[in-house]
Amino acid sequence: MANHKSALKRIRSNSVKQLRNKYQHKTTRNAVRDLRATTEKKEAEELFPKVVAMLDKLAKRNIIHKNKAGNLKSKLAKQVASL
Repeated sequence: MANHKSALKRIRSNSVKQLRNKYQHKTTRNAVRDLRATTEKKEAEELFPKVVAMLDKLAKRNIIHKNKAGNLKSKLAKQVASL
């Protein structure tokens, strides 16, 4: 158990941040999944910049590693180009 007032506050703020990070990460994973599932090139080209922006935000906030974001963007760009 926490011994200091600041430790109790840290526990509260960490749980709030964890929920926010989890929500953003899950939302981005769903967007990546939806982009991979699309078969129309037009729709994929419209969705791609939004997904890239989401991945960049996650990497900027250290929710995912910047190299993971880069790898995902590269694979998605390849897939959209091949449609």
